[in-house]
Amino acid sequence: MAGTGTVGTRKMPILELESGPLVEDEKKQSPTTLNKILCLEELFSLESNPIMLLNCQVWRASLAELLGTAVLVFAMDTIVISSYETQTKTPHLIMSFLIAVTITVLLLATFPISGGHINPVISLAASLTGVISLSRAAIYILAQCVGGVLGALALQSVVNTKIEQTFSLGGCTLTIVVPSANGPLVIGLETSQALWLEIICTFVFLFASIWIAFDKRQAKHLGRVVVCSIIGIVVGLIVFISTTVTSTKGYAGVGMNPARCLGPALIRGGHLWNGHWVFWAGPVVACVAFALYTKLIPSQLLHN
Repeated sequence: MAGTGTVGTRKMPILELESGPLVEDEKKQSPTTLNKILCLEELFSLESNPIMLLNCQVWRASLAELLGTAVLVFAMDTIVISSYETQTKTPHLIMSFLIAVTITVLLLATFPISGGHINPVISLAASLTGVISLSRAAIYILAQCVGGVLGALALQSVVNTKIEQTFSLGGCTLTIVVPSANGPLVIGLETSQALWLEIICTFVFLFASIWIAFDKRQAKHLGRVVVCSIIGIVVGLIVFISTTVTSTKGYAGVGMNPARCLGPALIRGGHLWNGHWVFWAGPVVACVAFALYTKLIPSQLLHN
């Protein structure tokens, strides 16, 4: 992750490369004020020149998150469209493999600067488990959402209208409306089923891969490339399972990344907003459950 940044004469917290992605090596101090609780000192310093705020490490990291998420949304939505447009016999398998590779590459690309989140789920989980501060997580998530919109805009600018309408910019959908003999017919997955899928799959994602990155000992032992590869593989497997086991026309599969779902919804609109809340509520519940899991189990057991 990024090296030491300074604002004025005060030393900024650093993210240790040796401890693996997503891990922030911050000294924990007993919070006595709102600023300390939210760790706002990390973002602003009253002692420093306001101009120096532009050089603050957290803002540079946020820019990396914005650009990384924009590329992620553009790449993943392009992969989704291409996998189905080419009409191969195994579109889900090809799509899952390409998504796994894409995520691995982008995590490695953004890791030295921001820790490689490019997903509000990771930032929220990192905040709830004490890996990063609340203020840093909020800035990251905002940057990721903006990046998701920019990525969808970029995709819209390069695809023709027919593909945009047919595949809804590769966005997250629960249902679609199709013509039938009796008029328009809504097909897809029920909201309750989709919500449970989001919760379960996101928790599995956090439990099976992200916790390795949060655990300094495991991350250091495995190394950056292996950890990022594990995360990419787990995402690919979950995408494959969610698009095959629950193969239902109209349902795009689990999102596990609200920023990726938000981008196409804002740019394309329409039915992409139907049940859009599911792609936010599910991951949030999963993050809370994951945070509780990490708090209930003694830390020494997690390292054994």
